[in-house]
Formats: sequence, C-alpha cells, structure tokens
Amino acid sequence: MRKTNYDKFPCITVPASDGTCVASWPVIGQRLRDTIKSRGAGRAILAVECYPGVDEAALIELLTHEIKPSLAVRSSGLMLPDADINCLCDPFLGGDDPVFGYLSGLNLPQFFDPRLISECRSAIENADTGVVLVLGVGATLLCDPDILVYADLARWEIQLRQRRKEISNLGVSNSELAQNLKYKRAFFIDWRVADRWKKPLLRKADYFLDTHQSTEPKLADGDAVRRGLALAVTRPFRVVPFFDPGVWGGQWMKEVCDLDRSAVNYAWGFDCVPEENSLLLVLGGLRIEMPSINLVFDQPVDLLGDRVHARFGTEFPIRFDFLDTMGGGNLSFQVHPFTEHIQEKFGMHYTQDESYYILDAGPEAEVYLGLKEGVDSSAMMRDLATAQSGQFPFPDELYVNRFPAKKHDHFLIPAGTVHCSGAESMVLEISATPYIFTFKMWDWGRLGLDGKPRPIHLDHGAQNIDWSRTTAWTREHLVNRIDALGAGDGWREERTGLHEREFIETRRHWFTKTVPHHTCGGVNVINLVEGEEAIVESPEGAFEPFVVHYAETFIVPAAVGPYTIRPHGAGIGRECATLKAYVRA
Repeated sequence: MRKTNYDKFPCITVPASDGTCVASWPVIGQRLRDTIKSRGAGRAILAVECYPGVDEAALIELLTHEIKPSLAVRSSGLMLPDADINCLCDPFLGGDDPVFGYLSGLNLPQFFDPRLISECRSAIENADTGVVLVLGVGATLLCDPDILVYADLARWEIQLRQRRKEISNLGVSNSELAQNLKYKRAFFIDWRVADRWKKPLLRKADYFLDTHQSTEPKLADGDAVRRGLALAVTRPFRVVPFFDPGVWGGQWMKEVCDLDRSAVNYAWGFDCVPEENSLLLVLGGLRIEMPSINLVFDQPVDLLGDRVHARFGTEFPIRFDFLDTMGGGNLSFQVHPFTEHIQEKFGMHYTQDESYYILDAGPEAEVYLGLKEGVDSSAMMRDLATAQSGQFPFPDELYVNRFPAKKHDHFLIPAGTVHCSGAESMVLEISATPYIFTFKMWDWGRLGLDGKPRPIHLDHGAQNIDWSRTTAWTREHLVNRIDALGAGDGWREERTGLHEREFIETRRHWFTKTVPHHTCGGVNVINLVEGEEAIVESPEGAFEPFVVHYAETFIVPAAVGPYTIRPHGAGIGRECATLKAYVRA
C-alpha cells in the first residue's frame, strides 16, 4: 500500500470561457436581471427547472429576493396528492422488497393535476407586467419560458441528502422514510422520469444552476456548458470519484486515495459510474458541478461510438469501481441475475456481468468463486436458509470454491456465478452498468452500518445460480485467463477476459515506453493498475496531453480514435500497466 497523488477532483477546463460563470446569490441575481433586461420585454417568464432533490424551497426564496417577480409559482403545488402519486408508483416498487422494483415507464406530466396546470398557465398568461418566476420539477410543463435555467443535481449528492432526511421522493412528502426505500424509489421511478424530462432541456437551457454546495451556488451560461460537454468527448477525461463505508470495508483507499483517516473504513470507491458521478467543468476560473450522465445524454455518439450507442442508447455500459477489504471482511456471498430474469423481474434489458481485478492483496487473500464438484443444490439452498434464520453459519467450505488471490489476478464473473471477494483484497470491479442487482445469499451473520440485517434475496438467488459452474469449469474459464496478444518496443499486450457470455472485453498492457492505442469506434475505460504516473497523448496533437496517476480510472471517448500511453513523471524508469475495457464488436 502506498500513498499516491490520486486526484479526487478532476476537472475539464473550457477555454475562452471568462465571464460565462458567476457565483453567489447577489451576483447570480444580477446576471439574471441583466438577461431579463436585455430581452427588452416588459414581461418575462423565468423558468427554473429542477432535478428531484434540489432544495426548491430555499431556491424560490432566494430567487424571489433577487428577482422580485410579480408572480412566483412553485410546481410542487400543482402535483397530484401524495395518495394518488403513490398509487401511480406502487406497481413499480416491488411491494415490501427493500431493494428491488421495476424500472418505471412513467412520464413527468402524469404526476401533475391537469386542471391545476391549466389554471396556472392562464394565470401566467394574464400576468401583464414584470417577471413571472416558475420553479421546480416540471416548471417547463407549466409555461413557455423566455429564459430557462436548469438546476441539476448528481445522484450521489441526492443520496447524501436522502441519508440526512433533507429531501423526499418526487411528488410526495416522505423525507423521514428509510434511506434505502427512498433510494429504491428514486432508482426505479424518480430518476427515470426526471431524465426523460431533462434530456431535451439540456440543449435548450439558457443557464445551468449548480447548488451542490448550497453556500457556493454558481450560474453558468448554457452555451459555455455545452461547449464544455462537446470538448469532453474530444479527449480523455475523468469523472469525480466518491467513496462510501460498509460493514466489510477496508483501509487501503484511505492511503492510496488520500481519504479521511478518521473514518472507520471505506468499502466502495466509485471511480467511473457516470450515472452517479459528477463532472467538473472549469469556466473562467470557476468550477461548476453537474451529473456526468449529462455528457452521455448530450454527446452519446461521440462518447460511446455509433455501434455502442445503437446497442445501449444513452446509457454508459461499463462501470469501474473499487471494493476494499484490506483490513476488512468478506463481501456478501452473492449472485447476479440471468438476462431473462433481470428483463422479466426488473425491466432492465441487460444484466450485471462483472469481474474482479486484484489491484492489491494480502498474503491470505482469496476469492470465493463457483461451486464445488457434486454440490447438492437443494442442500445448499437449505443450508443458506437455515443460516439466515440464525441457527448456524452457512458452511461455505462444503459448497463454494476459494481461489488464492494475488496482485494482478483477474477473476471473471458472468451472471449466474456465485462469488464474493474475501478479506485482504483490493478489487477493481469491472462490470456492466446495472449495478444494484446483486442477490445476497449470505452475509456472514453481520448487521449493516445502520444496525439492521442487510437484505437477503434467497428466492432470486436460487433462480439465478448456474449449478454447472463447478471447480474444474471455473478454474478453466474464470480464473486468470491470460492470453499474450502481441508486443512492441517497450510494451506487451494481454487479453485478460471477460468470459464469452459477457459483452466487455479487457486488455492489459505492460509498458516502459509508448503504447499505441485506438478506440476503434467505441468508448474505452482504463485504469492505471501499475506505476505511479502515465501520460495519454494524441499522435496527431488532437488533444492536450492528459496525465493519470496510479489507480485512477479514465474514459477515452470513441471520437478520440488513436492515442498513446507512456510512463510519465514518477512512472518513468519502472514498468507500468493499464487495464482497458471496451464493448466487444
């Protein structure tokens, strides 16, 4: 374990952007007043469309103070009653299940009372003079704005606000509800509805409002933000990582990623999950934060590539994250669903295949993977149920393989394969994006950090275990399938997976000199798994050289085409390695 210069706040600096971003409410208010005045109308409609989770109450108070509108409307007052919205949402919430539901096809107008919308539109049309301020989720449903501001929020910040009981779900008052239930509802309903509404507005917004830090609001010019998004897909970039504790969490990331040493542990590091990470754009010296998924929505073809976009639409299909058990405990014993199960039960169109790449390991590290030969499926499920009832621990040694794990091993985990990482491992998890669909079957008798039992899904698990994946098959097909592919001056390339049933291909490059790469029309996701520092360059000078550090994950958009990676700075003079993932053709 070693401390590195891991960058926790990577930014994309947008050139020629002076004056395009302002900070503080008085300055934001002045910018909006100037914009209203420049339109030359005695009457103007200012719509502030909000993503669910934005503090609308504070926002309307602050903007009312700054703008002094003749009429102010908050969209939440025009929504259906809680009971009606709950009836609308209940079919997608999976009953009493604390984790799983069904992906909603609802649209935002379904959350509103049509009569109240009609009355509101009439009131706005009859407001003769001054500024009309319309604010909230669905503000643009209520009016045809002269000026549109989009107040966005990343999903990770939403989760933190849920935990602090600061926010409710879309259209209802449930801030006191358990955080896991609010998250479930947001995952299956709120974010689907809000993203459908947001996508066309990204191209229309005059301004983007960043209130991730309530005391440091920023207002950015819409065209400048869109130039930043267009710039991002012409070069390598990183999203903003975030970290979270867990019952099995370890200590490795504290040192390597320079995290709070007083924290009990860090279990997860989300280094490339664009659905939940943020993207930081620097505009004229000010940093604006927005959900990184906006880049997927705004620049899908240049980011993903035509072939990947055709298959996945505006979804980023590859996820890189960290699982830290160094000084911690075993992950839960689990399995991921078959494609047909995730489609039928949850409405996802592809499943969570994955792999464990071992970034670091202690001498006793091991990975639980696949079943032993001759396992009696009924006996195993019976012992799992008995263990869950608390009668005795699950005798995993009777049923599950344990493979020793060392640094740079790669374990492949296609859906249907029972698995978990043991203690004393630092895992770079490479997976498809449907990241909450994990069926825990045994959690070693532990309680969660909230003091409650963690959810177990034996019924789902039993339906998704491939009982043919036993010791010999697992060892041959899933453990360190390393194929040498080629070499050049100072580098060599290896294929490390993934399994044939998985759509992600991974390639490892060891190098002391420059390695040629090419996106081949598809997005690349890469982690520097060995070496202190490397630099990514365009052989044609198409983008500025991009420096990456040990354990950092970065994205190379499809539109980049050719690029090179070589040791840099402290990485010069020793062998480096990258692990690259992309969608197979």
